[in-house]
Amino acid sequence: MEIICLDLEGVLVPEIWIAFSEKTGIKELKRTTRDEPDYDKLMRYRMDILDKNHLTLTDIQETISKIKPLDGALEFLNKVREITQVVILSDTFSEFALPLMRQLGYPTILCNSLKVDKNNMIVGIKMRQMDGKRKAVDGFRGMGFRTFAAGDSYNDLTMIRRADRGLLFRAPKNILDEEKDLLYATEYDDFYSHIEDFVNEGKAE
Repeated sequence: MEIICLDLEGVLVPEIWIAFSEKTGIKELKRTTRDEPDYDKLMRYRMDILDKNHLTLTDIQETISKIKPLDGALEFLNKVREITQVVILSDTFSEFALPLMRQLGYPTILCNSLKVDKNNMIVGIKMRQMDGKRKAVDGFRGMGFRTFAAGDSYNDLTMIRRADRGLLFRAPKNILDEEKDLLYATEYDDFYSHIEDFVNEGKAE
């Protein structure tokens, strides 16, 4: 049996923090996991900016409510779910994810959560697990699943390399230059073909 493990932002939906940066005009918030490998450092950097600008969780959620899936993402996801199981492995937060999952037909998502104070300010994060994407892939493999993992950022690399097969989707040049041995795709049709081949190989074994 196969299971497909997909990152969320940059793969199925736009980057939340880039959208919020554009709304607020704060260019520093455009920094994402495509730029910074250390997720804890990145979140501390973001929370410091939010605090200095008195921006709350509600402010971010208002931006998220207007985000739509990337063009072709829902059709791609539906096609994949017709041939095998899919789970979203994301370092985003449950407080961000619900409206996005609604638009994607409520796929299963494993993500993290936020610590919010009485003023609705984000004061910390609750990571489900450190390196949770890789550990999820390990868990699926331990249950006998053949795993295919795909993402676009530094925090996706450990799950991609641990999976039976992995792929970079629309990753930036800096990551492609550093990870030249990995498969990559830039269009959903090509992405789907890689997944379909992987599933068919499993049926043939």
